[in-house]
Amino acid sequence: LELEVLRDTRNRTIRALCGQRSMPRSVWELPPGQRRTVLRHLLVSDKYRFLYCYVPKVACSNWKRILKVLDGALESVDVQGKMDHKSDLVFLGDMKPEEISYRLKHYYKFIFVRNPMERLLSAYRNKFGEIKEYQQKYGVEIVRRYRKNGGSSAGDDVSFSEFLQYLLDEDVERMNEHWMPIYNLCQPCAVRYDFIGSYERLHADANHVLEHIQSPSFVRFPERQAWYKPVTAETLHYYLCNTQRRLLRELLPKYILDFSLFAYPLPNITSEFCRQ
Repeated sequence: LELEVLRDTRNRTIRALCGQRSMPRSVWELPPGQRRTVLRHLLVSDKYRFLYCYVPKVACSNWKRILKVLDGALESVDVQGKMDHKSDLVFLGDMKPEEISYRLKHYYKFIFVRNPMERLLSAYRNKFGEIKEYQQKYGVEIVRRYRKNGGSSAGDDVSFSEFLQYLLDEDVERMNEHWMPIYNLCQPCAVRYDFIGSYERLHADANHVLEHIQSPSFVRFPERQAWYKPVTAETLHYYLCNTQRRLLRELLPKYILDFSLFAYPLPNITSEFCRQ
């Protein structure tokens, strides 16, 4: 019942906000850059007639594994090895306009969403704590920009506050996909999704999608990897309460559509909450 109430609230909110005259009604109404972004994130299964808009840091690697298994490019979702996020996947953006329009109209369309602040924290911990490429490409610049005498940093010591300040100063349309708002990645007003699953009910919602697309019984959503360190409520509480409130208040407008469209509460950063 709780799940149904959440879905109903989410759907009503999306209908209300997307019904405003200023909101796009189709991908063809989007500016070219925004259209490229969403079409680049819509993965296609012609065999099972669905479109999946992948959102980094919302279990998208596991969904890509499933697509590869369904297409026969991967034997099992449990096959070990580094995920190739490009090969053996079909992107809607690589198709002709008439092919795009047909699939948008006739295929089952779904996305998975996550609490915006939790997703940002997950991206921060993963990219700047574990991935050297991101430390060198983004971390070095962030530290140089926001820290006095930060020129000697290898980019592996970016603070969460420095990361949020960087996001505050970034143009949303130019953001890396791991921290670009879900709204901008998947355009839920321009694309009428049939199902919006959530990270919080990942397996139940994933099973719902797999059942709907009539996937083979041997295809199941993968279990979380043993090495994965999830963002807990306690971890999020720690980071939020050790971040300047001004910074969080100023950043929220950039992600406000993710909070409002997908029915996530704004982060609680009151003194009372942070003393708990």
